[in-house]
Amino acid sequence: MVVAPTVLAGGALSRVDQLKAQIRNPGEASFFYRDHHFQYDAVKVLPGEYFVSTEDLVVMTVLGSCISACIWDGKVRAGGMNHFMLPDGDSVDGFGRYGSYAMELLINELLKKGARRESMQAKVFGGAAVMAGFTTMNVGERNTKFVLDYLATERIPVVSQDVLDIHPRKVCFFPVTGKVLVKRLAHSHPETLAVEERKGNAATVAKATSGGSVDLF
Repeated sequence: MVVAPTVLAGGALSRVDQLKAQIRNPGEASFFYRDHHFQYDAVKVLPGEYFVSTEDLVVMTVLGSCISACIWDGKVRAGGMNHFMLPDGDSVDGFGRYGSYAMELLINELLKKGARRESMQAKVFGGAAVMAGFTTMNVGERNTKFVLDYLATERIPVVSQDVLDIHPRKVCFFPVTGKVLVKRLAHSHPETLAVEERKGNAATVAKATSGGSVDLF
């Protein structure tokens, strides 16, 4: 179904429709909508995507074993989020699905917005063990170790983190202020979550993880 653009008084398009109309880079999130819970314009970051902005909106994603790094520079009020699936891989074909490329891409896009590396701070989320029965180091642990080591090497301080455990998470990031709201989600079918996350199907992930949640601030 095609949704008609929202036309405001005077014939102007809504900001969501203006955002949708902008040309996006490969791997840049492009799913814009109006979040009625926060009463904010929002963008959903799917697995392998990123988004950087200086605008007052909310950047959202849903995580299982994947990781999202939220990095911002409070001095220039610019921030961004990525969503990667594995620490290393073929960056040419995978864009931001792999941590080594996703982190470099996020930081470089922030620098283009005027952020300075020495002013950046990070918050890190995800890395859940959503599949039962692992006896070796699981994907969530590998992803978590990678991102924390990467940020330490880049000398970007991690001021907050909610990682590992067994719970999927919904993460809402406000790039201008650096504020993050995290909701831990209950899920009855962890195998479905893991498969759909690998496929990049955020809509199915969100449905599979609905209910039984606690807000963390």
